[in-house]
Amino acid sequence: MVSFLKEIASELGEPSAILVISAHWEEDQATITSGNHPEIIYDYYGFPAEAYEIQYAAAGHPELAKDIFELIAENGIPAKLDDRRGFDHGLFVPLKLMYPQAQIPCIQLSLLKNLDPEKHISLGKAIASVREKNVLIVGSGMSFHNLKTFFSSDIDCSKENEEFDHWLIETCTSTVILSEEREQRLIEWEKAPSARFCHPTEEHLLPLHVCYGIACADTPIPKVVFNDEVMGRKVTGFLWY
Repeated sequence: MVSFLKEIASELGEPSAILVISAHWEEDQATITSGNHPEIIYDYYGFPAEAYEIQYAAAGHPELAKDIFELIAENGIPAKLDDRRGFDHGLFVPLKLMYPQAQIPCIQLSLLKNLDPEKHISLGKAIASVREKNVLIVGSGMSFHNLKTFFSSDIDCSKENEEFDHWLIETCTSTVILSEEREQRLIEWEKAPSARFCHPTEEHLLPLHVCYGIACADTPIPKVVFNDEVMGRKVTGFLWY
């Protein structure tokens, strides 16, 4: 995964700004970081001391944050700006590998506390035009996120892991599935094989729903750019061009 994140940046080029939808931030309203220089939030515990010394000094982008706020609000979705909120590890961990010089301004968009998949697709659709501004949009979550299995060698979940991973790849990339069906499958993701085993809570899956909403009008079929094991569990990453 580290190698993938380091290498994918060369394929993406250098965007004018980066928007991250992080699995680690939920709000009642769609909230966008709008500070000039957001601080780092070490939103984890129990890690080595080095994990609390990581720095990622990317600037914020208040103008882009305002643009995204207005797009969301224009589509009837409650939204707000937050000029005090910092960058959580959903942003600084992948971006430190992808763009280690932190030369590109960044903003974050929260998930909604209701964790409603349909509303997150709608949130993505509301801000789809931001792609025209040379903004790289990163859905920072994970296709498999059952933490108990990551830290227990006694749990064999390969069957469940493979079932859901296969369903997710098919749902996102099959050219046989019509767009209406694709969206409905994502909305009803809990019906997928082993869905709730792979995602006891859905916050790590929903960044994908936002990205799908952003991309679906122009490029509904993504490319699978990562499909490998992370801590013994199959994980998949998608890229919409």
